[in-house]
Amino acid sequence: MSAIILFDGVCNFCNSSINFVIERDSKGYFKFAPLQSEIGEELAAKHNIDKAEVDSVILIEDERAYTHSTAALKIARHLDGVWSWSHAFVVVPRAIRDVFYRLFAKNRYRLFGKRDACMMPTPEIRARFLT
Repeated sequence: MSAIILFDGVCNFCNSSINFVIERDSKGYFKFAPLQSEIGEELAAKHNIDKAEVDSVILIEDERAYTHSTAALKIARHLDGVWSWSHAFVVVPRAIRDVFYRLFAKNRYRLFGKRDACMMPTPEIRARFLT
């Protein structure tokens, strides 16, 4: 079984976050696709995700789509080491978590910058990226 992480392929922070996940996902549970890719567009549409509302990260797991802080916490649950413990924050009401998530997501380009094109995975991890 695996899950898919859709991410903003031109966001420097999002790309760094994907690299962070890859380094801590020793079981290879996650597959990845930029939201801007054809498969990213198709999956977002299939799950009725409005990309004007959600443009940073989407987790698709067990045929369900998760967004905002819930996606981040569900991703953390599968990471190696102490990172999986951060899933405990799921007890904080989603409305509260999402206020902070949305504030950060809204300012991520200003804080971390933006690329002109989506990241190109290295040959070692290319198989984990959907095309």
